[in-house]
Amino acid sequence: MNITVFGAAGNVGRRVVAEALARGHRVTAVVRDPARATDLPAGATPRTGDAADPRSVAALAAGQDLVVSATRPAPGREPELVAATEALLSGLHATGVRLLLVGGAAGLTVPGTGTSLVDAPGFPDLLRPIALACNAQYEALLATARDVDWAYAAPAAELEPGVRTGSYRLGADELVVDADGVSAISMEDFALALLDEAERPKHHRARFTAAY
Repeated sequence: MNITVFGAAGNVGRRVVAEALARGHRVTAVVRDPARATDLPAGATPRTGDAADPRSVAALAAGQDLVVSATRPAPGREPELVAATEALLSGLHATGVRLLLVGGAAGLTVPGTGTSLVDAPGFPDLLRPIALACNAQYEALLATARDVDWAYAAPAAELEPGVRTGSYRLGADELVVDADGVSAISMEDFALALLDEAERPKHHRARFTAAY
C-alpha cells in the first residue's frame, strides 16, 4: 500500500511508520517541522506538510491508498485537533483515500459503569483538555457530510512505549480491560492494531479500540 502518515515523528506516528515499513508498505512520513525529519525511521519518504491545511492534505494524499493521522497539539492548543480533523476530511473529500485517525480513550465507556472515562472519578485534570478535544474530534467525524471512509482508533486508557508482543484485543465503544480491570497497550502493539486495520479494514465510519 501507499500510506501517508501525518504526525510521523510523534510517539505513535513514528511507530506506525516503522510497522508499515516492516510490512513492505511505501510510507510518506509527514512532519510540520523539517528538522523533525531526522527522527523518522529509515526507509520512509519524508515530506513537510500540515494536517490542518486541506490543500496540504490533498497534495500529500494524491496517489495514496490510506492517510493515517497521529497528530497531537501542544498543551494549550487542544482545539486545533478538531480543526485538523475538519481539514483532513475536507482534503480527502472525493479522493477515495481512506482515513485512519488516531484518537483518544477518554470517550470510551468504563465497563460496568455507563460512564465515559473522562467523567470517571479520578480522571486527571491535567489530561482533561486533550481528552475533551479528542471527544470533539470524534464528534466532528460523526457529524461530517464528507464522503470519506474513516475509522477512529481509540487507544487503551494507558498507552506507553513498550514492546511489540504481537497481540491485542479489539473493542468498540467500551474500554477493553484485563482480568484486573486495567486497560493498557504498548505504542508498538497499538501501531500493530492500526496496520492490521489498514490492511484488513473492519471499521468504516466507526470507532474501535485496542488493548490487552
